[in-house]
Amino acid sequence: MGFGVKVFLGWGSVLFLLLASSSSSGAETARYCYGIPGLPGVPGVSGKDGRDGQKGAKGEPGKPAVHGSQGPRGEVGEPGQPGIPGKNGPRGPPGEPGDPGLKGIVGELGETGSYKRNHQSAFTVMRQTSQYPEKNAPVVFNKAITNINGDFDISTGKFTSRISGLYYFTFHTSHTANLCVNMYQNREKVASFCDHMANAKQVSSGGVLLQMMEGHQVWLAVNDYNGMVGIAGSDSVFSGFLLFPD
Repeated sequence: MGFGVKVFLGWGSVLFLLLASSSSSGAETARYCYGIPGLPGVPGVSGKDGRDGQKGAKGEPGKPAVHGSQGPRGEVGEPGQPGIPGKNGPRGPPGEPGDPGLKGIVGELGETGSYKRNHQSAFTVMRQTSQYPEKNAPVVFNKAITNINGDFDISTGKFTSRISGLYYFTFHTSHTANLCVNMYQNREKVASFCDHMANAKQVSSGGVLLQMMEGHQVWLAVNDYNGMVGIAGSDSVFSGFLLFPD
């Protein structure tokens, strides 16, 4: 056949196939009828989280840090155990005084004190000898009639005060010769009494008020006129006592 006949037959076959396809599509359209698509539905509620997956394998070590560089700050670790207590620090300044406390219960009565005894001082001593006393030295009175708390030392003839205060000192002497009696307070002569003989026996006396401090001393002494005696019927005494304590 000629070239024209072949082309005609080729296009005829294509047209036949198109018609057959169109006929088949029309028959299927008649069987199913499609409407207008509806609106999208409301999204459903989200489902629950799934279970944790299995622990992954340990990762590869990281790259070594470069000297001098600082990496990111890590998470806060667990608190460590308490350390050993340190030494005590320096003492702080005193605080302010607190409020006064409540008044306590009245205590029991104590034992009787010895205030009166401790604030007594008195003596009277006697010289018992026919010998005249040593010149320019304390006159020794060798017998104590009264000597509270032992303030007068009969071995030295000196009185030593234990209590500061005002004292009164006096003497009454018998003498068979001229007599001068000097009273000393701590090596200082505070009074002098002289009596010259007009009879076979005579009596001389004198007295002084002295302010004494604790530890002060008082004594009597004679000079060249030393006719003091202490015999039967002719006594020589020296006395002193505390009037007012400080």
